This record gives sequence, C-alpha cells and structure tokens, in this order.
Amino acid sequence: MPADLPKRILIGRALRSDKLGETLLPKRIALPVFASDALSSVAYAPEEILLTLSLAGASAIHFSWQIGVVVAIVMLAVVASYRQNVHAYPSGGGDYEVATVNHGSNSGLVVASALLVDYILTVAVSTTSGVANVVSAVPALRGHELGISVLLVIVLMGMNLRGVRESGTAFAVPTYAFMAGVMGMVLYGLVRHFVFGSDMPAESSGFHLAATPGNESLAGFALVFLLLKAFSSGCAALTGVEAISNGVPAFRKPKSKNAATTLLMMASIAVVMFMGIIYLAHLTGAQMAEDPATQLGGAPADYHQKTALAQISEAVFSNFTPGFYFIAAVTGLILVLAANTAFNGFPVLGSILAQDRYLPRQLHTRGDRLAFSNGIILLAAAAILFIVAFDADPNRLIQLYIVGVFVSFNMSQSGMIRHWTRLLRTETDAKKRAHMQRSRAINTFGLVMTSAVLIVVLATKISHAWIAIATMIVLFVMMKAIRRHYDRVSRELVAAEEPDDVVLPTRVHGIVLVSKLHKPALRALAYARLARSHTLEAVTVNVDPSDTAALRQEWDERGIEVPLKVLDSPYREITGPVLDYVKNLRRSSPRDVVSVYIPEYVVGHWYEHLLHNQSALRLKGRLLFKPGVMVTSVPWQLESSERRKPQKAWSAPGAVRRGEPRPERVKSGNSGTDLTDASKDASS
Repeated sequence: MPADLPKRILIGRALRSDKLGETLLPKRIALPVFASDALSSVAYAPEEILLTLSLAGASAIHFSWQIGVVVAIVMLAVVASYRQNVHAYPSGGGDYEVATVNHGSNSGLVVASALLVDYILTVAVSTTSGVANVVSAVPALRGHELGISVLLVIVLMGMNLRGVRESGTAFAVPTYAFMAGVMGMVLYGLVRHFVFGSDMPAESSGFHLAATPGNESLAGFALVFLLLKAFSSGCAALTGVEAISNGVPAFRKPKSKNAATTLLMMASIAVVMFMGIIYLAHLTGAQMAEDPATQLGGAPADYHQKTALAQISEAVFSNFTPGFYFIAAVTGLILVLAANTAFNGFPVLGSILAQDRYLPRQLHTRGDRLAFSNGIILLAAAAILFIVAFDADPNRLIQLYIVGVFVSFNMSQSGMIRHWTRLLRTETDAKKRAHMQRSRAINTFGLVMTSAVLIVVLATKISHAWIAIATMIVLFVMMKAIRRHYDRVSRELVAAEEPDDVVLPTRVHGIVLVSKLHKPALRALAYARLARSHTLEAVTVNVDPSDTAALRQEWDERGIEVPLKVLDSPYREITGPVLDYVKNLRRSSPRDVVSVYIPEYVVGHWYEHLLHNQSALRLKGRLLFKPGVMVTSVPWQLESSERRKPQKAWSAPGAVRRGEPRPERVKSGNSGTDLTDASKDASS
C-alpha cells in the first residue's frame, strides 16, 4: 500500500504545475465560489436589524424596511466601485494591492490585517449561523452547536484542500438551491398575500414585544442612535463583496470582465433577496428579541426563539411544510458553505503577503492540488479558535464582524480615487479621460457611503469591535516584524560583488563522534575518510571509564588508522565537552572549517524514539549556531525502517575490515540517535 494512500483518499491525486489553467473557473462556478458569503449574508442581516430595533419595542420595528433600503443602496454603490477595482488591478491583490500602490506599504498592511481578520470571522460567523438555522428546524440538535460548528469547519477545510475547482463544483448546487429557495419563498409569499389574501402570521407575531429597561420611550438622539446601530448591523449584508476582487486570477479569460460580470450578478441577486426577506418579515409580523424571556410578552416560559428566516419561511409555507424544511436545509447549507468564500480569499491573500515577505514563505507554496494548502489549514485553525472562544454563538461573533471589511472598503476606495487622479494627469485622450472621471466619481460616491458606515459601526459597536481591532493591530505588528526578519536575512546572505571578497577556508578538520564501534560508527568513519578532510579524528566522550577503556581496546584490535580522541566529562554530559572541543579548534585556527560527522540510525516507528535519549539531535541543534562548523548526519537504517536486502561486502581503507556487511542506501524514515552508551542500546 502506498505510504500516502490516506492523503490521496482525502484530497485526491496530486496535480502537475502545468495543470493550473484547468482549475480556472467559469462564471457559473465562480458565482457560488466567491459570492456565497455575500449571498448568504441576507439570511442573517435582516435578523440583525430586527434584533437591534427590538430594544425600543414594537414601535421601532416599522423602520426595518427603510433601513433595508439604505443598506441596499450602500451595497450597490460598493459593488459599482469594486467593478472599477477588478479592471484596474486584476492580479488578485484586491484591496491590499490598491492600498499599497496608492497609499504605501503601511496602508497596505492595514488593509491586509483587516481582510485577514474579516476572512477568519467570515468562517466563524457563517458556520455558526448555519448551525443556528438548522437547530431552529431540528430542535433535537440544540446544545451541540459548538461540536457541529467545529466539525463543519474541518470538513470545509478538507474539501478546499482538494482544490478550488472541485470545491466550487461541490458548492454550486447548494448555492443555487438557496437562491431559488429564497426567491421562490418571496414570490410565493407575495402571491399568497396579494392574490389570495391569505394571512401569514409568524409564530412570534402574537407576542407583545416590549422595550428593554431604559429604552421604553426612545426619542430624539437616542432613537437616531438606535436606528444607526440597526443600520450598522444590517450592513453585515455587504460582507463578502470584496472577495471577487481578491480572486480575479481564479477566473477564466477575460478575467476582469468575467469578475465584473459576476459582481453585478451577485449584487442584483443579493439585493432582491435581502429586500424580499425584510418585506416578508413585515407581512408576517416576525419579531426578534435579544432577551426573549423578558421582551416577548405572552411567550411560553420554555419558548426557544427561531431565527427570523425560519419564522418567515414557516409562516409563508404554513400550507406547504416541505417548503419550510427546504428553506431550512438550503439556508443551513449556504451559511456553512459561505465560509468557502473565505477559504478561497484568505489563502490567496496570504500567498501574496508571503511573496511580499510579510508572512511566512510557506503560505506562498501550493499543495498537491494546486491550492494554497498551508493558508487553508491556518484559516481553519484560527476560525475554530474564535468559535470555541465565543461558544459558537453567532450573535456574539457577528458583533466583531464588518469592522475589518469596512476598513478595507475605505482604504480601497480612497486608493482608487488617487489611482484615477494620477492617470488623469497624463491622459490626453478625451474618451479615456471621460471614462476615468466617471470611474473616479463612482469610487468617490462609494468612499462617502463606506466612510459613513465605518463611522457608524465604530460609534455603535466599539464595545464589541475592539477585539477585532486589537487582532488587526497584532497582525499588523507581526507582519512588520516578519518583514524585518526577512530583510535582515537577505542583507546577511547577499553575495559579494567581487569574488576576492569571499574568504575561503584554508583547511577542513573532520571529527567523527563515536561511543562504541558498531555498524553506524564504522559507516561514519568510512564516509568521513572518503570526504578527504585535511585532518580526521574520532572523538568520544568519557562518560563511563570502563566503556571508554573497552572502546580503546577494540579500536586498537581493529587497527583503525583514524586517531581516537577522548574528552573527559566528570559530570557525565555529552553535549558540553563536544561543543567546548569544537570551539577550541575554531579558536586556534579561525580560518579552518570543522566538519562534524554524527552516526545515527533510522527507526521506523514513532514510539521507538521514546526508547532513546536523542542526544545527537540536541548536539546538532547546538552546533548549527556555531560559525565555521559543518554537521553531517550519516544514517543507518534499522530493520524496523526497511527490510534489508542481501548486499555484497564492502570495505574502506583504515576504517572497516573486509567482510563487514554493506549498509543500505539512505532512505527516508525516523531518525533516532544516542551519543551515550549508558543504556547499552545506543548509537553514536
């Protein structure tokens, strides 16, 4: 059985690098891949508006549709602005590239930090919201939300590790089913109300919604503040809009045109569904309360509040129960799969940041399926951390949301304004100038809208949003530190312009570490002699005088020509005496290189490591920090690592006698080494 069979089963066969073009997405697949987050937001954004307005009681609920209209206008403005972005910056850097090019690297890092936090929260919020909707339809699952949410994130991670195209194809059907289900529900509800005159009361419509204590009679500034807070909550519907601008490279050619078209399709569908749900909430009288036990008068003591969409679908499909369960199923699926937008955006952004040396280089490496596997795994781990920290409560998590995305919106729009202004200074063609001026006007309008939203969000959600802001600051500082590290390493490693500036070592002094004359030690001696150092000696540490005496005797009996050096160790330590000896050699001849050969054997099972003290591993780790010291591991495979094959005898002058069995070739395995013979099973 191939060693990587479990991996192949989980993520599929590895793809060649030249197959990258086959993973590009047509618009019909790109829409569910990159727009599922924005489309799914309509499932919980209306609920957030109702929850916020409920603080003032039933008298404020009628403002919901006006707030919905303003949110829809902002969404259309942002989408119009991003259509300019995908044409001007199609490389996939999105807001990060726009801010970096037009405002500088620090602004770019602010945007990158905001987007990274937003992607993490997208996974956390989408997953927990999806689970909450399913629990509304299947109450038996209540109490298991945390475990289910974590499991779903792991499943999404596994699907995305299989590749963007495969995950997109798998997610396309649920996304289109959600769109069809919600639009069908809106149409069905309107027909029932306006054509047949049917009443469609939601289960909470008969309850009396009371204001929370202290908010019984909101007026003036207090009412305005509440409406602004409801508006900022409803703006959660805009999350995910930026994902398409970050994923332009994943589209088929013409990339920019296809991305812009997909943006327009997404916005049109999202606005229709969002306003349709809000209007149905008005028709059915659906109510939401932050504290149902005290705010919903007339509700049973054991009443468990369903999500707004669940209440609306139950009322609309009161005469068609399968419709209710279909909406519950596709809503749960789309909310969970909306996290896929982040699983596509986060790794791409992480790869770009790694290429710019702001994140570890491992994030720039594509995996077997040509996806950025390390970024996918990192995103899943961070999202699970937030889910566990907030006990899988979507209402708590969503308060942290949208801060990051609106920071990036503002930086992106202001960057695009500078972009068009810069081009207008040199452009002379009248037609092109008109196009640039129109684009700048669109971006300016978008900036005004998103700035207003960001101010409202910060003013109304700062008590919760500080966690997201603090995380952004930590990421910003961390990325600056990573860049400083890579810059420092680059300066130290740059090659000298003149070959004469490179000081070559005058001599190489070889050292073979031994504890007893067994096969690994004999192989290391033979290999060291073949390397032809200027001088060569074997070194052992005198931990046990009787063992050292026995080694000396066997050394003389075998007639090994390599001199044996014994280092005293009164405290029975291995590493210290060897390091001191190497340090003295370097001090006496600073231009000499000391080459240390360490014999080690390879075991096949992880638990076999527990039986050995790994002293050679610790020694290698210490030697790596010594300038002018080279370390060579000489492995010997044990039976547990591979089955031996009969080989002809071999010999090396002065090291191994004729007739010794020939060791196998070096293969992969688990290395286990000991430099002390205290346990009588040690290797050198």
